[in-house]
Amino acid sequence: MSFKSLGLSEALLKAIQKKGYTTPSPIQQKAIPPVLLGADVLASAQTGTGKTAGFTLPLLHLLSENPKEKYRPIRALILTPTRELAAQVYANVREYSEFLDIRSAVIFGGVNQKPQAATIRQGVDVLVATPGRLLDLESQGLLSLKRVEIFVLDEADRMLDMGFLRDIERVMKLMPAKRQNLMFSATFSKDIKKLANGILRDPIQVEATPENTTVDAINQKVYRVAKAKKTALLLKLIIDGQWNQVLVFTRTKHGANNLTKKLVGANIPAAAIHGNKSQGARTKALAGFKSGKVNVLVATDIAARGLDIPLLPHVVNFELPNISEDYVHRIGRTGRAGAKGEALSLVCTEELGYLRDIQKLVGMKIPSETLEDFEPDPNEPTEPAKQGQGRGRNSGGGNSNTRGKGKASSNKSSNNSNRNKSGNSRRSR
Repeated sequence: MSFKSLGLSEALLKAIQKKGYTTPSPIQQKAIPPVLLGADVLASAQTGTGKTAGFTLPLLHLLSENPKEKYRPIRALILTPTRELAAQVYANVREYSEFLDIRSAVIFGGVNQKPQAATIRQGVDVLVATPGRLLDLESQGLLSLKRVEIFVLDEADRMLDMGFLRDIERVMKLMPAKRQNLMFSATFSKDIKKLANGILRDPIQVEATPENTTVDAINQKVYRVAKAKKTALLLKLIIDGQWNQVLVFTRTKHGANNLTKKLVGANIPAAAIHGNKSQGARTKALAGFKSGKVNVLVATDIAARGLDIPLLPHVVNFELPNISEDYVHRIGRTGRAGAKGEALSLVCTEELGYLRDIQKLVGMKIPSETLEDFEPDPNEPTEPAKQGQGRGRNSGGGNSNTRGKGKASSNKSSNNSNRNKSGNSRRSR
């Protein structure tokens, strides 16, 4: 199947060809036709399989086919959970619309709102946004969603994980009742399906791969190691393997900062990226990583879905996530677009419960190895120390990097807790 056979316009085909794409991915083959027909779509595919093009290409086609007004109201809204993902989606929209008369913009927190508001005043067809900044600008009368024709909720499961349910509901009320709705997610959990029932009308459901499967191109391995020797093992892997580009995940912001300092102290160019970093610092770190000036990017789960790094060879779980699904999203940063990738996890004794949950979720036993001088400590506890009230494995609580399983749509007390903990911090995502 070719992109042309999907019914996309010549202008879009020209942009696709310029990008070097020849064959649509499975999710694109399944999602693009019903979107072009104007249907509501609920789509799921594992990360790194082309979900973004699956909605941006048909969205741009539909907008370009319909007449434009002299003053351009926002006709399509793409809502994303994080700044990095918003920037990535916006970059895709810009690339695909290069040969179309379509204006687009991106807005997110953590930066001055004035340039964003000025761009919107000039007229925007497609707006990519995070919930907090979108609602801020709307409440100030700086933008209107009353003319939205197409609404896209991207990474819907991540939205729920981050406690954005109330914000999503507020955004829904600002748009016309008559519109096309597209929901894209890496998983089809019960909460996602419940959310979909409140947004989508007679949706066509498409799924390119089984839920929570990991990409075949990713070589996964576990290193059993003493907790105190994780940093030394990571240094050994980087130095012995001569790794020039590796994305390392920690569970907390503090852990990311600490590990980055140790790497820099060992003369390895490294930078940290997490929710407490300013947008400028996050952008600089990511740019340095992509250009090769930074060899190691240390991140919390805020980066698990928003980073698009072509041909990233290595991902390391310095600490396993306490939410099993996050493992899939983390390692999905490598092995993208058909390229090979390697995902390694450094697992100490107290993380064995997390590992069992992950292996159950992905339906496979991940190969394990122990290196000499880095053996697990037999005296280590078998359960992780509690870092927040009521938070154990795969349960809620803690900071934004140790979330619950997204019960936001069904658990009122969890909603309140998420909102109280997030507060204004959600505005800066």
